[in-house]
Amino acid sequence: MKRVYNGDKSLLDFLHPLEKEIFKICSVNPEKSMDWKQYLLALLTIQAVWVIPAFIALMLQGKFFLNPARIPGMEWSLALNSAISFLTSTNLQHYSGETGASYLSQIGVFTFLQFVSAATSLAAGVAIVRGLTAEAGTGIGNFFYDFLKSCTRILLPLSVIVAIIFMAGGMPMTFKGPHQIITLQGDTVAVAKGPVASMVPIKELGSNGGGFFGTNDAHPFENPVFATFVVHFIIVLLLPMAFIFFIGYYLNRKKFAWMLFGVMTAGLLLLIIPIVKQEARGNPKIAAMGIDQSAGNMEGKEVRFGVNYSAFYCAENVAIPAGTMASVHDSYMPLSSVAMLIGMQVDAFFGGLGTGWINMFMYLVIAVFIGTLMIGRSPELFGKKISTKEMQVAVAVSVLQIFVPVALAAIACFVYVNKGGGDTLGWLSNKGPHGFTTMLYEFVTSVAGNGSNFGGLGNNTVFWNLSTSLAMLSGRFVPIAGALIIVGLMKQKKFIPASLGTLQTDSPTFGVFLFAIIIILSVLSLFVIFMAGPIAEYFSLHP
Repeated sequence: MKRVYNGDKSLLDFLHPLEKEIFKICSVNPEKSMDWKQYLLALLTIQAVWVIPAFIALMLQGKFFLNPARIPGMEWSLALNSAISFLTSTNLQHYSGETGASYLSQIGVFTFLQFVSAATSLAAGVAIVRGLTAEAGTGIGNFFYDFLKSCTRILLPLSVIVAIIFMAGGMPMTFKGPHQIITLQGDTVAVAKGPVASMVPIKELGSNGGGFFGTNDAHPFENPVFATFVVHFIIVLLLPMAFIFFIGYYLNRKKFAWMLFGVMTAGLLLLIIPIVKQEARGNPKIAAMGIDQSAGNMEGKEVRFGVNYSAFYCAENVAIPAGTMASVHDSYMPLSSVAMLIGMQVDAFFGGLGTGWINMFMYLVIAVFIGTLMIGRSPELFGKKISTKEMQVAVAVSVLQIFVPVALAAIACFVYVNKGGGDTLGWLSNKGPHGFTTMLYEFVTSVAGNGSNFGGLGNNTVFWNLSTSLAMLSGRFVPIAGALIIVGLMKQKKFIPASLGTLQTDSPTFGVFLFAIIIILSVLSLFVIFMAGPIAEYFSLHP
């Protein structure tokens, strides 16, 4: 990655003529460096270019080819939600893949958007890293160069390799329609299949998570055998983890990268351990009925993999946040949902590809500002002073990431209570604290770019389609814009060499302080909300 974004020689240089031709056709000069405003404008403009045809294609998919199952076009609010969802790398699915999307939509809309959204995330993350270099007054790179290289040099080659592995494991890759079979009971069943192996690799590698089938990785065609499940475990973490070490190589600050790696790994483990332990203990209400719970809380779990692997995979995917599911989150224990909400809200314990670093960058700016003031020094990061403006932007982004899901959840609760108690709406399969958690989860996962859901929410309505679209747009582009603004402000300042009084941002001590800042800003801010939802539900199970 360092060689690709630094323009150094690499094994994939044979793709250079193709990349050059693409730039020529698009009338793009990849050598022209952009400031933060130009970079952000290019990034946002190209998003609009993609979302409009995607929206139209989804509404009209019933009239197009590659539709052997004759799936009709999507309703307008669902089409808009789905297009925005995959554009923002959230992949919140208010439809079921095998019955809601044609092969053309799966390939031409969803697979395509998963590539370009991941490449956009990578490009934005790289621009932030490049902006932290010492040169003052220079640009932060060229968005189109970073974007195309992300596709051709990183995402596409890895996806091809993983797709071959998946096909060898039994994953379908066909354009034939549903297969008719007769079950042991004598029933005739239509088994959905399709070009699955072309979509699944990028959903994991790009921190996307959108499944070809409604049950996602619990479906045997998306996850044929345990060996493919192991590959899922690896590739969903591969690039977000690699990006942290890319930062160390690119900035020549490897100790700083190891500090980030330590903080993120600690955070990931503190999400995995409680979720696995809670699910392994089982449900006390079921145990009180005399039912053996030695296998753990198996409700909603994939029986091929059991509680431990399912819970581990859940924790990994709420932290990344790819949002890929191999079990039903609605069936998890209440305290497990607390860990899920924390992982998505923080979105910096490795986090999404590129975007996880952007969220961590916000916490980093705040931690450096507070930490240097505590030791009586002026705040600076990598030799660039952090002023009030940078701090204001970082705090505004952090507050907005918490305010948006909470405010939208409050609106949803108001609508639910004032429209016949929710019975006429048909939203919730479970009411009370669990129902509140279900609605809050839908907005937190949307803002975090996670896209998983509890499964107990009737979310394919105009209200949920439009409200979550707003949440996804906010969660995607506000942090990117905020980080680029901060880097643009820092780029204008002269480099100041480190002195004995400079705060050492690559030390274990600062790592502990940074972790504490993350907990204070994200976790404690939602404590009261947790009390109204999952914690109240926990005490109802343990009177």
